[in-house]
This record gives sequence, structure tokens and C-alpha cells, in this order.
Amino acid sequence: QVQLMESGGGLVQAGGSLTLSCAASGSDIPINAMGWYRQTPGKQRELVAGITRGGRTRYGDSVAGRFTVSGDNAKNMVYLQMNSVNPEDTAVYYCSAGTLATLLRWDYWGRGTQVTVSS
Repeated sequence: QVQLMESGGGLVQAGGSLTLSCAASGSDIPINAMGWYRQTPGKQRELVAGITRGGRTRYGDSVAGRFTVSGDNAKNMVYLQMNSVNPEDTAVYYCSAGTLATLLRWDYWGRGTQVTVSS
């Protein structure tokens, strides 16, 4: 079983930046894509960004141009650089990992890290 551990969440002022990290561990199952989703109370979990092992990326419409996803294949890690954040970015951010490089199906999830943007 693959375990995902997020880190880097916290409180940030509007207009500021924050970097989230996620490490995958615990199994020899090959991970071919990792990503980030976010969720606020009463809303569905939504895609923030994803990246395949080959470097192909996908972004949610609300973060494109502000957030950047990157990965370290050797370490099985994914990062999310969040710039120009606004209060609407406040959410629990979940790391995801998939055995397929589709950026559409995810097999494993982290427990989430809270990001709060103050106005």
C-alpha cells in the first residue's frame, strides 16, 4: 500500500506564496502520476494540479497561471508552488497518486493539509 504524506500547509496572506510537498512511500507499486486536489466544506473535491512521471501537467482552471506543480521522480515527491494566493484558495489540500499516467484516475490519497489565506 502506498502512503502519501503532505506538508507545508498553513496560514498565508492574500497575495503571498506557499509551497506544499508530498512524499509517497511504503510500496514498490510504480507511481506514474501525482497531483493535488482541494476541498472546502460543502463542495466537491476539485483538481488543483497533476503531473505525470514524464512531466505532463494538468491544472484546474482557477489556479492556472498562479500555481505550479513539479515532481521529483527519484524521491517519489510532488510539490505545489502557490503564488498570488487569494482567500478563495483556502481549503484542505490533498495529495494524490496514480499508477496510471492519465491525470484522471487516482489510486491513493493523503490525509490533507489545511491552507488558509487571510485577506
